[in-house]
Amino acid sequence: MNKQKIIVKGIEIIISNQSDQDYISLTDMAKCKTYDSGVVIANWLTTKYSVQFMGAWEKLHNPDFNLMEFHKIKNEVGTNGFIVSSSMWIKSTNAIGIRSSTGRYGGTFAHKDIAFEFATWLSPEFKLYLIKEFQRLKEDENNRLSLGWNIKRELAKVNYKIHTDAIKQNLIPLKIENIPGKFIYATEADLLNKALFNVTAKDWRDKNSDKNGNIRDYATIEQLVVLSNLESLNAEFIKLGIEPEKRLLKLNQIAIYQMTSILGHPSLKKLK
Repeated sequence: MNKQKIIVKGIEIIISNQSDQDYISLTDMAKCKTYDSGVVIANWLTTKYSVQFMGAWEKLHNPDFNLMEFHKIKNEVGTNGFIVSSSMWIKSTNAIGIRSSTGRYGGTFAHKDIAFEFATWLSPEFKLYLIKEFQRLKEDENNRLSLGWNIKRELAKVNYKIHTDAIKQNLIPLKIENIPGKFIYATEADLLNKALFNVTAKDWRDKNSDKNGNIRDYATIEQLVVLSNLESLNAEFIKLGIEPEKRLLKLNQIAIYQMTSILGHPSLKKLK
């Protein structure tokens, strides 16, 4: 339960947020008349208009409102000696618009809709000041929430940049500087694996014995796009008679360039 305070014409008034609804202390508000708040609240509750208003509010917001008891109270209100207290109203009708509590910040609280009606009965001037301070409080809350949202949005941008940079570091192929002499790849597919993933199929299986399939089954969309391009280019390089070692170095350079270019491309995001 979140509690806040506002000052209205020198009177400190507690506002309690319960189940995302604002409840204003009638006990504090009544102090603008007298410090015997219970009497002031009971006098207001005992007017026919107040009972009708609260009954209408409960019917609109409270499916468990006891209509039978409400009608009994409505029929008796105004008769000699009949007084409606907040505790009696809550207990008899199962009302939720008014709540009573004990303790340091206890007292009678009412949903803001009802509290504003109580303020009208207390004093039109007091009601205007109450609404003004209540709106100021809500505006401050909204400004803080907006600031918090903007901070979170900027942090999200920073985190996204960190995330994408980390992805690039892991997905962009390592540059192959040299090839051990007489190093021959078993298949052209392995040559492409080395150019793009920097491992052969056997190397990958040895390091990932717990996984099913092969390295290409775990490739990203970006890697598969580049792999397709490398296959076409390698076929042309073979026709030109370029030796495997030179093809590997050239394909590796192309893989690095293409992966750097397409990472994060919006068209590829749609494929995912």
